[in-house]
Amino acid sequence: MKILVLNSGSSSIKYKLIDMDTRRPLSSGLVERIGQKEGCITHKFLRETGMEKHVETCEIPNHTAGLRRVAELLTDPQVGVIADPSEIRAVGHRMVHGGEYITDTCLITPEVEKRIQELYPLAPLHNPPTYEGYKVAREVFPHARQVAVFDTAFHQTMPPKAYMFGVPYEYYEKYSIRRYGFHGTSHRFVSGRYGQLHGSVEGTKIITCHLGNGSSISAIKDGKVVDTSMGFTPLDGFIMGTRSGGIDPSVVTYIMNKEGLTPDQMSDLMNKKSGFLGLSGVSSDCRDLWAAAKEGNERAKLTLEIVSYQIKKFIGSYAAAMGGVDAVIFTGGIGENDSSMRALVCEDMEFLGMKLDAERNNVREEAKISADDSKVEIWVIPTNEELLIARDTMEIVSKL
Repeated sequence: MKILVLNSGSSSIKYKLIDMDTRRPLSSGLVERIGQKEGCITHKFLRETGMEKHVETCEIPNHTAGLRRVAELLTDPQVGVIADPSEIRAVGHRMVHGGEYITDTCLITPEVEKRIQELYPLAPLHNPPTYEGYKVAREVFPHARQVAVFDTAFHQTMPPKAYMFGVPYEYYEKYSIRRYGFHGTSHRFVSGRYGQLHGSVEGTKIITCHLGNGSSISAIKDGKVVDTSMGFTPLDGFIMGTRSGGIDPSVVTYIMNKEGLTPDQMSDLMNKKSGFLGLSGVSSDCRDLWAAAKEGNERAKLTLEIVSYQIKKFIGSYAAAMGGVDAVIFTGGIGENDSSMRALVCEDMEFLGMKLDAERNNVREEAKISADDSKVEIWVIPTNEELLIARDTMEIVSKL
């Protein structure tokens, strides 16, 4: 069975075609700068010698044009991997927000469509483009079943004491204001992988750290989330590439009053101009911060210290919430590739039973990086959200 996984953004489409019989990706790619003067498509395709790459620039006025071009590339005699779009049995869509209504992967029905649209106010940057991507995929791949996998679904096992906020209860009843959590597919994949390595997730207490431009940490007990750092939106938690993370709410109103900002302008400031970028004044990319810190940039150094400090606090608090911890897992772009950040986070954590092995930490692949005498296992487990989405999609479609 061939399944296409789509992740549609406001101006981009990420895709991966997976042969589920072999679990091998046949093709993957990125459609960028949709709606701009000159769009770009990076298309990778499998050949006997491995993955090859085709890059092209062309006008991509909208998502429909972009996805139609993807369908053409997938069937192209030179760079394609299938003979006809009908070979794609199903399309799995990464959907960000399912609210309290949708707690698992599901076939996209008119009722699901309605729910996704109702949740636009809770995820204005994510749900609208992913829904548009679904509508386009329905037209371009009419023979395929359309399935939605929600970022929020894995976190629905949180108890009320973890997801409720200290505002009047009526706002939860009227507007569904609560903690939802995000990056659910990544947290589910890496915690599940840990369970495979150990035979089961039953009886385990795991803290998964998805660190990237957007970051979140989850406490997972017996395979179920009991708490997570992102909240009502992906802005909550700790500092990220351009996001502020959790701050005193009074800071928001204070800046708005002082600067004369509207709610939308303040949201833009916290989501797109804060975090690594706002603190350091250098970049939203952690690699640039390390380079600047080595050259003596004090603000870059401070930013790295802040993020590692905040991650430490989440690990400690989640160990307390679960009554202990068996393993801490690093994943995501930073979590998988930045050994220096992992070292900073694990520094002085031996009181909690965490002891890093410096030599083992020098990896960018799946590996146990804790010392032999560490009471808590420390792992690097690369995430594979696309494969998880494809698995979920196949499970749904196989039952039809």
